[in-house]
Amino acid sequence: MNLFPNYSSRIYGLDIFRAIAIILVVHGHGAFMLKNTPLEKFPWIRLIDGVDLFFVLSGFLIGGILLKMVQENNFILSWKQVLFFWKRRWFRTLPNYYLILIVNIIFVSTGIIKGRMDQFSYKFFLFVQNFSVPFYGFFWESWSLTIEEWFYILLPVLLVLILKLFPSKKGILFALALMIILPLIYRIINAPQQMNPFWWDVTFRKVVLMRLDTIIYGVLAAYIKFYHKRFFQKIAVPSFFLGIAIVLATAYYPNQSNDFFSKTFFFNCTSIGAMLLLPYADSIKSFRTAIGKMVTHISLISYSMYLVNLGLVASVITKQFPVINPTDGLLKYTAYWTIVISSSTILYFFFEKPILNLRDKKFFSKWT
Repeated sequence: MNLFPNYSSRIYGLDIFRAIAIILVVHGHGAFMLKNTPLEKFPWIRLIDGVDLFFVLSGFLIGGILLKMVQENNFILSWKQVLFFWKRRWFRTLPNYYLILIVNIIFVSTGIIKGRMDQFSYKFFLFVQNFSVPFYGFFWESWSLTIEEWFYILLPVLLVLILKLFPSKKGILFALALMIILPLIYRIINAPQQMNPFWWDVTFRKVVLMRLDTIIYGVLAAYIKFYHKRFFQKIAVPSFFLGIAIVLATAYYPNQSNDFFSKTFFFNCTSIGAMLLLPYADSIKSFRTAIGKMVTHISLISYSMYLVNLGLVASVITKQFPVINPTDGLLKYTAYWTIVISSSTILYFFFEKPILNLRDKKFFSKWT
């Protein structure tokens, strides 16, 4: 098995984007292991939300696919195209998700890891556990995957319906505008709720109806690239620095959880900041070094890393190996990263990749 095959066809800048996102997520979930260690007081830059980076990147990549379909069909998206799109996306996302969901059910019910089986229900199989209400205590990381799946469902359906009435670029923009404005309105309506940081996190940050707009900003970037490519390329450097400024500003925003901005426009700002990074990331086409291949490898296994790092690896290490002294914390943190990367590599090459190969066989390669 070659862990570093030929990645020449990939856009390296987007692999960097995805690798940074998963590193932020995995470190964020394991940072508690560094408590009372010398690294606890290390001057870390306050962490950016890696999941938001994933959302925007996903919108950019998936948006490009949908826009190409629309363009090939003269500003019409057919149900046949949508069904093809769904089959390919579900081959990509569902097998890993259901495998790790079943492992979580087994591990929690047998006491291998901590979790609340009373929070588990059929909703996890249908991706509705956090559609309109929060959940917590079981398979925490599934919240973002639910948002992704509903994005895969709703945007194509909306494009089919709107482009039947307005088969043009304006029709596409109208669909995107709806999916940005409606979640914002829903957040504004719910903003008067009083809550602490925990309930802000599970109620506003992790509910489908509150967060669908985040992914759409990535689709908007794909639209600009697709229909205004020269402009997209021209703004790469200035938009990158502006994006960094916005991302850091939101990362350092003193989130009070009960202020109006935290519940509403805060999420728009994080998404716009991430979106502005995309033109520059997309301009970095290749980086042919060992480090470049390692970054691309992390990018490839990022989905598996996201699924295993918190509910499985971090939970098992925390429960089975309590910290007695600072050295234990450093060892646990090192073991955490080692197990996450190695188990995700195995999961990718022996489960995820074979399924993707099946998906890419001739009968799933074209929609026409």
